[in-house]
Amino acid sequence: MLNVIPVAAQAGISGFESPAAEYRQLELDLDELLIEHPTATFIGQAQGDSMTGVGIFDGDLLIVDRAAAPTSLDVIVANLNGSFVCKLFDRKANVLLSPGQDTSSYVIGEGDVFEEEGVVVRSVRMHRFVRYLSSCMR
Repeated sequence: MLNVIPVAAQAGISGFESPAAEYRQLELDLDELLIEHPTATFIGQAQGDSMTGVGIFDGDLLIVDRAAAPTSLDVIVANLNGSFVCKLFDRKANVLLSPGQDTSSYVIGEGDVFEEEGVVVRSVRMHRFVRYLSSCMR
């Protein structure tokens, strides 16, 4: 079970009374909250700064759903010429977009090997290094 503070914490507040005494236990599982299709979902880790324009930063966890209905301009994970990439996918123009600073788009050509692995449905920001995760992601 997950302990939940029944007060929204506002960023930038210099101080407020601790709501810790008011913790409640909810029958909430993070898997249920974050994952819609458990048998079709995997977790990866973002690497690099090419997706910062959509709020995905180096080290973030990516929850990738292979069963999600694809739409144009989804954030996806794909195998492009033997490398795994996380990009916005313009399906109509067949272009991979990188909304980070100083990054360019990539037009998928006839000679490219491209296989979409799934849609990034959520990302989790990692504010602290987690040793267990780093060993799992290698």
